[in-house]
Amino acid sequence: QVQLVESGGGLVQPGGSLRLSCAASGSIFSINAMRWYRQAPGKQRELVAAITSGGTTNYADSVKGRFTISRDNAKNTAYLQMNSLNPEDTAVYYCNAQGLIVAGSIFHSWGQGTQVTVSS
Repeated sequence: QVQLVESGGGLVQPGGSLRLSCAASGSIFSINAMRWYRQAPGKQRELVAAITSGGTTNYADSVKGRFTISRDNAKNTAYLQMNSLNPEDTAVYYCNAQGLIVAGSIFHSWGQGTQVTVSS
């Protein structure tokens, strides 16, 4: 079983920055894609950013140029640097990861979520 723990959320003023972290632990053999999703009140969960094990990234149009996803494969950790935040970025942010455990089975795990609130 693989666990994901997010951290770094909080309250920030418009125009500010936050950096989210997602640490994976457990019987991990390899992690393929790591993704960040978010869900605002009354809205569906949406993909924000994704990164492959080789470092290829993709972003939602709404965050391009403001958010940067990265990962440290040695630490099984992904990051989401969020700059120029605006109130529309307010949501619970979830980490998602897919890969293989040591026994050879595929895992697909979610973190518990971290709240990001952008408000003056």
